[in-house]
Amino acid sequence: MTNGDTVSVLKLTLHGATVGYLAGYEDGRTILTFSPEFIGNEARPTFSLVTHPNAPKMPAIMAEPWARRQKLHPVLSNLLPEGALREYLAQALKTHTENEFELFAYLGQDLPGALIATAIEPNDVPDYVLDDTAKASAVKSLAQDQKKRFSLAGVQMKFSMRERDGRYQIAESGALGDWIIKTPSTTHRHVPLNEYTGMHLAELAGVTIPDIRLVEMDKLEQLPAINLPDEHYAFAIRRFDRHEGERIHMEDFAQILVKYPQEKYRSANYQQIGKILYSYAEDGLGDVQEFARRLLVNILLANGDAHLKNWSVLYPDKITPTLAPAYDIVTTRVYMGDEREFALNLGKGKDWYQASMAQFEYWTGKADIPWRAIRPHLLDTIEKARSLWPEALKDLPMDDRHKVALREHWRNLHPDFQIAAS
Repeated sequence: MTNGDTVSVLKLTLHGATVGYLAGYEDGRTILTFSPEFIGNEARPTFSLVTHPNAPKMPAIMAEPWARRQKLHPVLSNLLPEGALREYLAQALKTHTENEFELFAYLGQDLPGALIATAIEPNDVPDYVLDDTAKASAVKSLAQDQKKRFSLAGVQMKFSMRERDGRYQIAESGALGDWIIKTPSTTHRHVPLNEYTGMHLAELAGVTIPDIRLVEMDKLEQLPAINLPDEHYAFAIRRFDRHEGERIHMEDFAQILVKYPQEKYRSANYQQIGKILYSYAEDGLGDVQEFARRLLVNILLANGDAHLKNWSVLYPDKITPTLAPAYDIVTTRVYMGDEREFALNLGKGKDWYQASMAQFEYWTGKADIPWRAIRPHLLDTIEKARSLWPEALKDLPMDDRHKVALREHWRNLHPDFQIAAS
């Protein structure tokens, strides 16, 4: 580090415990140093599953600072938005979309989950955080005001909002939104109607989902000046990492597997997710049964987007993970033309139209999950879908052309999973 370089420091806290300090250097390096108190606290809240007391190599993982160049470490990087929302924020900050430290500092008071990042003054930085060279350099203060700012991971333009008397407003930083509002897509038609339909059908098949709503666009207040298509509804889903003004910690499987967002489709498989849930979750068997149900529902709904970031865990007791409710279930095939694959590998392959009960049995074997505990849940899922979906789809708001494509998809599935449209 040359003389004159600057460094800014954020204090990271989780449920009142100081996790550590994140230093952002002018040359693009970022270094997270865990606090000795956090490392030594056997009852500490779980920051990430890789820091859980039962995680392999946990002492070594926490003993050394997490250093990266330009990007933050994946556990932190995955808390930032992708796509349109990141571009919008970067423009507002007059910074580059890859300047993750600055984006993280800006959004630090309302990140997904319960982690809070707070700018601290130079004199408040503990001695162990910066080396002697850094200490001799200028330390830049970061301003964090209380304007409307929040981070929601993902690609789509979406907003954290509070509902009051049927109207929705973007929450002030620190005030915590109750709902995630997804506005209509500028690239694909009728995505809110598609997602509402997919989520409702998933619930009918036994999948656990949060509260969902379609919200008229004129009920949304204080939206930034963004160009949106002329569609009537936004999609609303209740935040499961917020409850009565309190934060519930969560992380997605890209964080758990230490993968960057751009690796969410290609760097893991559903066996790994199943193994982790079975080994670490409070109700490991119950969670993998729900996981298998959702995997089948994604096949039945032609959702090719169930990648690492679309599976998450919550830490309701602050320590032990549990599978979070389902989200982002969309019939993607209607937008992707000839799409026919899972986002990740399931056992022997990724092709929806070759997926069968035998493939799920092979998957459970690879994931060391007892097949006898999974099979009844798959049979229950397909029975519910066959008996309830064809009639329900008639009254759901999905675009009629998309309904036609979904029914065709049902006819083309393996006989184990075909659904006869009424």
